[in-house]
Amino acid sequence: MPARKFWILLLCLAPIAATAQQHFDIILKHGKIIDGSGNPWFYGDVGIVKNKIVSVGDLSKDKATQTIDATGLIIAPGFIDVHTHIEGDEKKTPTADSFIYDGVTSVITGNCGSSNTDIKAYFTDLEKNPLSINVGTLIGHNDVRKTVLGEEMKAPSAAQLLQMQRVVEQAMRDGAMGFSTGLIYAPGMYSKTGEVVALAKAAAKYKGIYTSHMRNESDKIFEAINEAISIGREANMPVEISHFKVGRPNWNKSDQMIAMVEQARKEGLDVTVDQYPYTASSTTLNVLIPDWVLDGGHKAAVKRINDPAIHSKIVAEMVQDMTRRDRTSFDYAVVAHCDNDSTLNGKNIEQINALKGRPNTIPDQIETILDITRIGGASMVFHGMNEDDVVNIMKYPLTMVASDSGIRLFGFGVPHPRGYGTNARVLGYYVREKNVLRLEDAIRKMTSLPAQKFRLTGRGLLQPGMFADVVVFDADKVIDNSTYERPHAFSSGFKYVLVNGKLTVDNFKHNGTRNGAILHGPGYISN
Repeated sequence: MPARKFWILLLCLAPIAATAQQHFDIILKHGKIIDGSGNPWFYGDVGIVKNKIVSVGDLSKDKATQTIDATGLIIAPGFIDVHTHIEGDEKKTPTADSFIYDGVTSVITGNCGSSNTDIKAYFTDLEKNPLSINVGTLIGHNDVRKTVLGEEMKAPSAAQLLQMQRVVEQAMRDGAMGFSTGLIYAPGMYSKTGEVVALAKAAAKYKGIYTSHMRNESDKIFEAINEAISIGREANMPVEISHFKVGRPNWNKSDQMIAMVEQARKEGLDVTVDQYPYTASSTTLNVLIPDWVLDGGHKAAVKRINDPAIHSKIVAEMVQDMTRRDRTSFDYAVVAHCDNDSTLNGKNIEQINALKGRPNTIPDQIETILDITRIGGASMVFHGMNEDDVVNIMKYPLTMVASDSGIRLFGFGVPHPRGYGTNARVLGYYVREKNVLRLEDAIRKMTSLPAQKFRLTGRGLLQPGMFADVVVFDADKVIDNSTYERPHAFSSGFKYVLVNGKLTVDNFKHNGTRNGAILHGPGYISN
């Protein structure tokens, strides 16, 4: 074709190309886009087809089946919570309201050494009964150990260790993200570092991650950080230190903790951390009981508690532990939920002592703790952190935001508020009110940083080709409403939430959609 005719034809076709329109299922229009990378926000639109983001930019000339006006609102990737415990909650609250109303569209469960061990069956059930959120899981050390050794305080034989390794390897092939430990809990607390390394190596064969609820988060925290790092180094795998925090004996030493993480990274080990934005933790009452008392499980523990000679030894050891941790009372320990005595819920140990007519000496408070243990124990909230350390850890660029929570059953017990308000608290209190973080940096900690670390391909960024997990919220109004005294309150400010392209929160209301997907780990082998 002569050059003159070519240019004439091109000029004739140009108006047609310029007016060509795309058609989307959903367009989010006129929002401030924060894409999850940490880059500054920009004005734009987001076009979605089926479960994918197809276009980000100026879509003013394009059409959609549904158009959502995001004027004055932030459009961001759905939040990824890498430290959750949803096992057992899936059937009770499949709509996962406490997560969805906090902007969370994906969770990783199986943390702290506690998980399902039959990952294939777990995922099969989730495929049949999907949640409103995407779900991935780790394989937990404590439950792997229980399948082979029960709850006994002993080391595995070579054959038993091999058996545990096989359980871990099968879990990785079935889609687990990696291997988690809870070295403060029985029976994981009875393991030596070498056992953990051997099992971590089994997960590392399948490119898994190692997540650690460390052996100590208080007076021996530096030794515990060293252990977590050494496990990752020996197993040659990435490390995620869970709920990075510091107890009273080491308050104001978070700089030293972060320096240890940074040193490991300089030496070539991929170590990161996660955090919930509160000065209280939450776990079981058992963490106050000496390790050896729990050997063999609850019945064995109660038998020891009821033996007068052993009882006095338990009390003496617990008194000594309080002295070592610079504590003069258990007033910091609050019952979140006691299955067998709901009158205790929301009360601290001092208050329970008063109800029982006991003095509030430490030995008398220990008797109350042992009484609660006798009737089955309790989940607890422990007020033990320093706000300066919380802020310092939050500012560290490699800290992710994570709730350490299950799906809350609304109105049940007096649980830690982190289960309702973790992300909204960061965005509303620490970003907007306290200026601890830039909004873009906070969102990165909730999106692309966890997606990168846990290898969640296609998630964590607001870009074409990514899965359409999207939150639309008001940066001026987003806030957590859950408190320690009145925890059952959803976060506010999230006007729209989409999970895999399906609108799940519409005009601030969960519409019941359950479009969550399974998040398989890197070693997944489809059957």
